[in-house]
Amino acid sequence: MSIPQQRVAEQIQSILSTLLLREVSDPRLKQVTVTSVKLDVEMQYATIQVNALGDESRQDEVMAGLERAKGFLRREVSKRLKIRNAPELSFKWDESLEYGEHMHQLLKKLEVSPSKPKKSKEGEHDA
Repeated sequence: MSIPQQRVAEQIQSILSTLLLREVSDPRLKQVTVTSVKLDVEMQYATIQVNALGDESRQDEVMAGLERAKGFLRREVSKRLKIRNAPELSFKWDESLEYGEHMHQLLKKLEVSPSKPKKSKEGEHDA
């Protein structure tokens, strides 16, 4: 992603996070976090990764709420970025948090005892 794309993506992420936190009244969108924003080269399409922290079971209702609020969110992004044509917003569920938690749980199940330092024979030096 180019530097201008990256800046716009960061601004969109910040705007959407603020909107979801303070201005969207849909109860389905409470506790929704924008985890990343990716823009295409022409900055006409934005893919927004979202997650409802701690409550993956709400995925369907969150996505339905975002679909319903998409027009409002796009208009607000356009106003706040002061651009005529805001990118088309496409929301995707970010599964990386669940994947990370799954990997953490698997690692916790592994019972690996700490290794003990090897004792060297007298007169030998460890290199």
